[in-house]
Amino acid sequence: MWGLVRLLLAWLGGWGCVGRLAAPVRAWAGNRGRAGPALLRTRRSWVWNQFFVIEEYAGPEPVLIGKLHSDVDRGEGRTKYLLTGEGAGTVFVIDEATGNIHVTKSLDREEKAQYVLLAQAVDRASNRPLEPPSEFIIKVQDINDNPPVFPLGPYHATVPEMSNVGTSVIQVTAHDADDPSYGNSAKLVYTVLDGLPFFSVDPQTGVVRTAIPNMDRETQEEFLVVIQAKDMGGHMGGLSGSTTVTVTLSDVNDNPPKFPQSLYQFSVVETAGPGTLVGRLQAQDPDLGDNALMAYSILDGEGSEAFSISTDAQGRDGLLTVRKPLDFETRRSYSFRVEATNTLIDPAYLRRGPFKDVASVRVAVQDAPEPPAFTQTAYHLAVLENKAPGTRVGQISAADLDSPASPIRYSILPHSDPEHCFSIEPEDGTIRTAVPLDREARVWHNLTVLATELGEESWALGRQRPRQRAVPEYSSAQASRVQVAIQTLDENDNAPQLAEPYDTFVCDSASPGQLIQVIRALDRDEVGNSSRVSLQGPLGPEANFTVRDNRDGSASLLLPSRPAPPRQAPYLVPIELWDWGQPALHSTATVTVSVCRCRPDGSVASCRPEAQLSPTGLSTGALLAIVTCVGTLLALVVLFVALRRQKQEALMVLEEEDVRENIITYDDEGGGEEDTEAFDIAALQNPDGAAPPAPGPPLRRDVLPRGRAPRPTRPPAPADVAQLLALRLREADEDPGVPPYDSVQVYGYEGRGSSCGSLSSLGSGSEAGGAPGPAEPADDWGPLFRTLAELYGAKEPPGP
Repeated sequence: MWGLVRLLLAWLGGWGCVGRLAAPVRAWAGNRGRAGPALLRTRRSWVWNQFFVIEEYAGPEPVLIGKLHSDVDRGEGRTKYLLTGEGAGTVFVIDEATGNIHVTKSLDREEKAQYVLLAQAVDRASNRPLEPPSEFIIKVQDINDNPPVFPLGPYHATVPEMSNVGTSVIQVTAHDADDPSYGNSAKLVYTVLDGLPFFSVDPQTGVVRTAIPNMDRETQEEFLVVIQAKDMGGHMGGLSGSTTVTVTLSDVNDNPPKFPQSLYQFSVVETAGPGTLVGRLQAQDPDLGDNALMAYSILDGEGSEAFSISTDAQGRDGLLTVRKPLDFETRRSYSFRVEATNTLIDPAYLRRGPFKDVASVRVAVQDAPEPPAFTQTAYHLAVLENKAPGTRVGQISAADLDSPASPIRYSILPHSDPEHCFSIEPEDGTIRTAVPLDREARVWHNLTVLATELGEESWALGRQRPRQRAVPEYSSAQASRVQVAIQTLDENDNAPQLAEPYDTFVCDSASPGQLIQVIRALDRDEVGNSSRVSLQGPLGPEANFTVRDNRDGSASLLLPSRPAPPRQAPYLVPIELWDWGQPALHSTATVTVSVCRCRPDGSVASCRPEAQLSPTGLSTGALLAIVTCVGTLLALVVLFVALRRQKQEALMVLEEEDVRENIITYDDEGGGEEDTEAFDIAALQNPDGAAPPAPGPPLRRDVLPRGRAPRPTRPPAPADVAQLLALRLREADEDPGVPPYDSVQVYGYEGRGSSCGSLSSLGSGSEAGGAPGPAEPADDWGPLFRTLAELYGAKEPPGP
């Protein structure tokens, strides 16, 4: 009976039914099951537990999930149950009278796993709480309603080809939204649906691995593997999900290069220069990238001398090129072997080697029209200078390799011989001089000789002068050139000479035997002893200087034991030079030596000619004094002339002005009345005292005479001033060349009306002339006019 009660309570607890009745029954049942005294339970207001509801459960009506009950509820209908919290009134409803809790819709645990609610019992009439509120939880019980999913799928992975079995490729992971703590709804197991037998997967971890060895990328490069994840531990009824894994095999160098053919044949023209491409060899390697890079080499010696092979920019093909010039006439074909080798070799795959291959190559040389070939790559010829035109220098030879019997024509390119110093025979290539050569002017002549096949020659005859040869025009395609260097050989044709003009000095206090100057000679010739020069100075007791030959192309100029006598001009020392050529040539040169006054330290103080003058001559100070005096005199003369010219110009300006309006002041004193030549004062005469005019018709003064009358001979000047003035006035009046009278104003008369008459002595008579004197003697004028009376010749009063 009590076991049945425990089962009922367990069922009620599992459904979440909590009430005042369940607690005493459980306690009473427990106490009855044990021997001993009964235990009293502690009174409490609420008895509650968790409620559970199965997710996704749906019925025709709300499902009862539990019941609330309080011990204050006597069944009288006065207690009302209230429910608040998450989902209260919408998801969960409660019967206010009985406390039964129902769920109104199906729930999803993955959306919400539990709900927290608050239960309370109140008085129905007054809504007064009968018990304190209590919180409880309703959990949504999980069911297997979600399949596994791969959130990172689909997957891509790479694994090297030829990998061993069990090589890890990638790990896949699936997720199940069901509750992993309840049953096996979230327990997953991984399997391979597609991709066997190449790959496998670990059931628990989802790691994908290779299942077979030696997978070859060249056979199949990519694999698609399908992986499934199933819950419920993989048992029947479980849900599953799948994803794809794309596995790509990466390349390794597991394949050697291979020539697709064993023999390659090429041809090349003999005129192809070095570097010309002959052909392309391509060995095949199914590997990729660096694993397919190859290097090519020529195995045979004869092929490597004429040809070379290299790898192209991509590192796959071999380029066969010409290494040195080919000659069809010498060799017409080449046969050799070429090897292709991988540059990067993985030691792990050496067992699949060797990683190289060999192929045979045959190259045929094709004939081509060639220009003539010279017997030498360059020619070096020599000829003596000064030889007559037409002298043979040497011979140039070339041949036509295609047709050895074909004649060749030779010519010198004009730009290589602009001075036309040489000529060449067109038929045999003999070079001759066209003009005499001078080695000292030019030692080397570099000519360019052109050899042309006669068959390619086109003659431009046209109109030719008599006895003029046609000029051939050669085709440049069948012509070849060669450099000819002609050296002009020396012969003794230049006399030696001094290396430079020598103008030296020697101190007047130098001691005998002192070195004055080292004289060097120069000979432009170079043949044998021609460049050896000897020097010799003047000989005999009269020689002022000594020249000593140093036997190395130089000589020392020395001061002799007897010093040179002093002289004004420098010494000119003759030097004789000769060489030792055949025939020997000689010349004479002069060295200038000045005797100078030197300071104690040996530096030159003066080398001027006056330092060498005799004692009887003038010294430098005297010459400077003379020059200074002469300069001073010249300056004074120039100054005097300038002042005189300035004074004359000033007087001329004053003379041009009207004398009636100017007063001319003279600073010099006249000679008195006896000076009749200093001043001509005829214009100041008194008309009353003038001499009567000459007899005869008066001359017109308003007309310029046609001819200038000769001036009469002037008689001797009288001693009396009045007579002199009258004479000069008459001469002026009788002169027809003077201006008209109406333009001359005469102020010789001072006026009338004075009791004493004119004060001028010019109009007074003298005792010799008998002219009337003043009205009264000058002595009667008083003491104030005593000086004037004395000037007029009055007698001084007798002394006391």
